[in-house]
Amino acid sequence: MTERMRDGARHAARETRGAVMLLFIMAVCWLAGRAARGGERLTPERLWDLARLGSACLSPAGDLVIYAVRRYDLTENRGRSELRVVTLPAQQDRVLLDNLRSADDLQLAITPQGPRVLFVGVPGGDEFQDAQPQVWSVDLQGGAPLQVTSVEAGVTHLKVSPTGTHLALTAEVKLDPTVTELYPDLPKADARIIDGLMYRHWDAWHDYAFSHLHVAPLQEDGRAGAAIDLMAGLRADCPLPPFGGAEQFNWSPDGRELAFTTKVVNNPAESTDSGIFVVAADGQGRPECITAGMPGADTEPVYAPNGQYLAFHSMERAGFEADKNRLLVFDRARRTLRDLTAQLDQTTQQVTWMPDAQSLVFKSEHRGCDQLFRVTLDTAEVTQISRGAFDWSLRGVLPDGATLLVDSQTMLRPVELALLSVSDATARPLTQLNDARLGQLDQPRVTERWVPATDGKQIHCWVIYPPDFDPQRKWPLITYCQGGPQGQVGQWFSYRWNFHLMAAHGYVVVAPNRRGLPGFGRAWNDQISGDWGGQAMQDLLSATDAMMVEPYIDARRMAAVGASYGGYSVYWLMGNHQDRFCCMISHAGVFNLESMFGATEELWFPTWDLGGPYWLSPSVAKSYERFSPHRYVRQWRTPLLVVHGEKDYRVPVTQGMEAFTAAQLNGVPSRFLYFPTESHWVQGPQNGVLWHRVFFEWLDRYCKP
Repeated sequence: MTERMRDGARHAARETRGAVMLLFIMAVCWLAGRAARGGERLTPERLWDLARLGSACLSPAGDLVIYAVRRYDLTENRGRSELRVVTLPAQQDRVLLDNLRSADDLQLAITPQGPRVLFVGVPGGDEFQDAQPQVWSVDLQGGAPLQVTSVEAGVTHLKVSPTGTHLALTAEVKLDPTVTELYPDLPKADARIIDGLMYRHWDAWHDYAFSHLHVAPLQEDGRAGAAIDLMAGLRADCPLPPFGGAEQFNWSPDGRELAFTTKVVNNPAESTDSGIFVVAADGQGRPECITAGMPGADTEPVYAPNGQYLAFHSMERAGFEADKNRLLVFDRARRTLRDLTAQLDQTTQQVTWMPDAQSLVFKSEHRGCDQLFRVTLDTAEVTQISRGAFDWSLRGVLPDGATLLVDSQTMLRPVELALLSVSDATARPLTQLNDARLGQLDQPRVTERWVPATDGKQIHCWVIYPPDFDPQRKWPLITYCQGGPQGQVGQWFSYRWNFHLMAAHGYVVVAPNRRGLPGFGRAWNDQISGDWGGQAMQDLLSATDAMMVEPYIDARRMAAVGASYGGYSVYWLMGNHQDRFCCMISHAGVFNLESMFGATEELWFPTWDLGGPYWLSPSVAKSYERFSPHRYVRQWRTPLLVVHGEKDYRVPVTQGMEAFTAAQLNGVPSRFLYFPTESHWVQGPQNGVLWHRVFFEWLDRYCKP
């Protein structure tokens, strides 16, 4: 971090007014609810009763905020969305549209019909039971929504042009033939002919189509005209699956050009080389790559308000998906690139220009939180905007440039919208979606702790204590193993790995930011590559050891839990924890590195982190042998719960099956929770409740005998 960053020691000694204000409002709501209802606890059912903030946007004038809220019905096993409007500065909040099956990519635009809210979604009527998402619009005064598009495959993402006259949208375009199209005389044949890798990805098989960026005019009647495919013929996707969204394409301020992210390579399963392309909005000419010769991932282009520059995130190293995200600025006239974060030992996300085009705002993991920073265009000076123990995220910038539309969350409280002052970090809440529900609950306590590692460095940990924590009592401990392997343990509110819920169930939780996690410098982040079962595992054990010597921890009742790489960590610890833990839970964990390499899809991942295929050389084979949990099965004695979804193609379900088989044949008490319709995540409401019930039943069996 540069000396110019003004978040050094002088800031560490004081709380900012913004953080204090949010904490005060939360405390008042919680205390009022507790006084009225008495102490209650968060449960899996209550977790699904919480409202979830979705897409949000500002009006061009900055006087309205439109946002989506999703609520779930456990009995119906589904969710519904509504659109709401907040008037500024009065903060009057009203429902604009409700009972939607889905609603995303909200935008308020001045269209040929006047001001309209546009979104991608599906209405709630029975006639839309099997409908594909389309673009819809609704008047600011409400009423029935108007269907804007009628794309056969459905619309996935949307951006309205600055002029309000055109839509940029993404939709699937079928380019590859099916077996029955290749052999029309075999109409009942059920098979795939596969000639290359990446035939399935994360949770879906290749559907013979690619997501392409299109542009369509908005007509006088408010409906879209014929769409032009700006990526015609390209066997490539925009946005990048599975996590990319509308942030991966943007309009130029004059509405004449678009910039977008895609990956055009011969070996998509082995390469992270996505690029930034620009293309004329009228479809004339082919897309031009402005990042040619840059082998890492380049993403999320955004034009400066004056049109002079194009900023984007860029990773320098090929094949390393967790490389530092640099913030690069492309001068469109001079065709030169500049790195604004060359001196910054952090990664960047969510870059957004300020209205005067003289600075940019970005999000970055920083010491256990996601914070917002500002960087100037002329001097590359970086200053921290947001403060406090929150995960902040940027939603927009008000026209005056003095206020940001943001959201924030903590381990105890899900995402809410707020207005954040750029000058003094004061935050004014805009939504209180869950105040009434959370006000009924006793709250756990979250603290920070630094513990020594085996190599003398310090490990940052979050420690979460039960609502009724008494240091004179003995408490069971959960050691949480983070996935990724490079994804910070921040102040996020998860609907699966929920620390509030774990603590409310009577557990002390320690969540270490072990080696390999961002927010603590690039050396800390990068160390895990080539050392999966090394220092990162020792960090988890060091955090556990630091907690188990506390007089309030019952060292006989400690569990290790985690998912993905966290699930790998659990499997590795099963054979290497020296009897620290009394039970384990692994969700979607990697068990056998060799079989994992042959069955997974993103091959750049093990290639970078493990040195290549296991057959590449004796030294690479040795790293597989050293770090693969299946090599330590003879030492397994600890009761193990295995959780896996059939549609998990990132870590295939056979990894969980192999682990369960090993446990059973070794006489280890074990259980397999199998979800035939879930993927790397468990997303169904009733499946989610089942997950938590089995999770706590297993923990309680061994940690609360």
